[in-house]
Amino acid sequence: MRPSHICLAVLVTAVWGVNFVVIEVGLGHFPPLLFSALRFLVAALPAVFFVGRPKVAWKWLVGVGLVLGVAKFGLLFIGMDAGMPAGLSSLVLQIQAVFTAVVAFAVLGERPARVRVMGMAVALAGIGVAAVHEGASGPLTAFGLTIAAAACWGVSNVLTRKAAPPDALNFMVWVSTVPVLPLLALSLLFEGPSRDLDALRALDWQGVGIIVYVAWITTVFGFGAWGYLLRRHPASTVAPFSLLVPVFGMSSAALFLDESVGPLQWCAAALLVGGVALASLPGKPRSLPAAPAEPSPAAPLTPSSPPAPATYADDVTVPEPAPRA
Repeated sequence: MRPSHICLAVLVTAVWGVNFVVIEVGLGHFPPLLFSALRFLVAALPAVFFVGRPKVAWKWLVGVGLVLGVAKFGLLFIGMDAGMPAGLSSLVLQIQAVFTAVVAFAVLGERPARVRVMGMAVALAGIGVAAVHEGASGPLTAFGLTIAAAACWGVSNVLTRKAAPPDALNFMVWVSTVPVLPLLALSLLFEGPSRDLDALRALDWQGVGIIVYVAWITTVFGFGAWGYLLRRHPASTVAPFSLLVPVFGMSSAALFLDESVGPLQWCAAALLVGGVALASLPGKPRSLPAAPAEPSPAAPLTPSSPPAPATYADDVTVPEPAPRA
């Protein structure tokens, strides 16, 4: 990668890491489901009028929009609103790489290489340590909601790979149109019209800046720049930069929100980031064996070559190929 592209990759991960702090502050202005709906509304408008027509089938846009936009971000925002710290959220969400591999194995029939299985085991150990810490010092329900958000992210990664969008920015802008109405409906149902109206009436410049950051900076710029890098470099070169997201997330949370990082959190971070790094090492995925074909009576019995294994666009993803939020 050229130095300018390395700087761009680091900038994107910094933007995504700081985003968790911005979300934490934004939850003081908006109810979580309304906040998520506004994020996607502003990300979609007016960009949808400038990116051209969708370049993938609507079934993929709707699928990714519901799983990523409604489920993943809805659960994440609710979990953080329930007390999940911003820095720990940025770390725990990296377990999406493990969920991506598990869902891909179940749906696409791909077996990860042994080194990636080892990496996933190490990452899961890190989640266990983080759970012990959070169970002793914070609400375990909020921790569980963040894990569920990471699982939804893993599902959306596989859907994105199946969709194979040729233009990451076009894809994310059109995906952003899908969650708006479902999230608004859920907000009205569970958070109530009066709470939503109170939040909108109290909207100030800080609230506007927060919405602009999470919509235009992290979504439009972040995913657009990430897609630009993925089109010019192998995914295995770009994807490991996403491991910097929890570094920026935890450091910015400590700097701006005074979140302390204890020994257990450092241990969890080392295990989780190290495990995801192992899981992102290049390796030859193993496909599930196919049933042998009946040999033709007229043809000699010769060993057949195994089918070429399916490969992923990336292994540690944000939702382009995937993430981090």
